[in-house]
Amino acid sequence: MSIIVNLDVMMARRKISLNELSEKVEITPANLSILKTGKAKAIRFSTLETLCKELNCQPGDILEYEGQKELRIEN
Repeated sequence: MSIIVNLDVMMARRKISLNELSEKVEITPANLSILKTGKAKAIRFSTLETLCKELNCQPGDILEYEGQKELRIEN
């Protein structure tokens, strides 16, 4: 199970660079990069809200839950 961060996908769709987005949402490029690569352990709702506002998207466009796939054993 894991949370997939699709920030890079949304940035590509909106044709915005990491540095440009960083300036607009007032987050350091280093912290935005950590989030973009999926290495972040948490995100504040206020940060998520600001990203969604700037990218004109929904939280689900940036974050996605990937559940554990069931393993079926047949006899």
